[in-house]
Amino acid sequence: MLNIGIIGCGYWGNHLVRNFYQSEHWNLLQIADKDQNQLDKIKKQFSNLHTTTNVDELFANPDIQAIAIATPVASHFDLAKGALLANKHVWLEKPLTLNTAQADELLLLAKDRNLIINVDHTFIYTPAIQKIKEIIESGELGEVIYFDSMRVNLGLFQHDVNVLWDLAPHDISILNYITNKKPYSVNATGKSLYKFGELQLEDIAFLTINFTDGTIAHINVNWLSPVKIRTIIIAGTKRMLVFDDMLQSEKIKIYDKSVELKNKEDIYNMLVQYRSGDMHSPALSTKEALKEEVELFHLAIINGKPTITDGASGRDVVRILEAANESLKQNGAEVVL
Repeated sequence: MLNIGIIGCGYWGNHLVRNFYQSEHWNLLQIADKDQNQLDKIKKQFSNLHTTTNVDELFANPDIQAIAIATPVASHFDLAKGALLANKHVWLEKPLTLNTAQADELLLLAKDRNLIINVDHTFIYTPAIQKIKEIIESGELGEVIYFDSMRVNLGLFQHDVNVLWDLAPHDISILNYITNKKPYSVNATGKSLYKFGELQLEDIAFLTINFTDGTIAHINVNWLSPVKIRTIIIAGTKRMLVFDDMLQSEKIKIYDKSVELKNKEDIYNMLVQYRSGDMHSPALSTKEALKEEVELFHLAIINGKPTITDGASGRDVVRILEAANESLKQNGAEVVL
């Protein structure tokens, strides 16, 4: 059993507290948050946990082997660096950092000290995303040619990052994980429709990712939608897949549909054939993604091997987000990665 401390016990931090507390492989020793009211709420649920408003207590505690950080992204770098310098393994909320320079420094520090960094891209551990990766790798869809996702809802507005940095990490991490394709460039457009004090944060945005093999991905994120939508369409040369995370059952549907060109002459003669067959929905397990991630983080530390959402994968997501921000400033101009 390994000992862990948690920094941040807000909305997502509460989920971390529950999962680490209930795990058979973790002993949750201490929780830190600058808001005493949040700590008081935690104490009502878990009266035996030690809480503090001073994060340095966690860094200085020799009994703690790992620290999970669930705080605003602007604080990620300093807190993670402090944990690594204290020789603690790190679990860090997405996105990893505010820029790739910070990410590179954390990755180098972890490598030098033989420590694990796990970035909490929880969707990667869901049964649905694991199944989608399995389907793609089996060749059932053929070669993936495009990825189209929509992640929209009314709120929750963030006050430190725009909607791309808040919502798009989910879809970027999923895209990178299931396809293993190399992104080449990005284009991003967006708009700040509501002003938060002096901040102008885009609350609606559209991101296009171009890949070296010609594949294209489009990601639509929005804090101002009247309905909550969580869908991904993945088109292959043989079949097409639709993932709807809002459904209670049949979250994944595979359609036996495609476009066929028999030969080069068909391209010029516009002899396009559309194939439309049956639809089927694979069965999914019901395991909780966060619980699975918590256990695999323990296993990674014990075996000294990275998780599937390690620091390097987190850095890849930050690189795309950083380029997307640059494209936003240039009104959607292409930014090469």
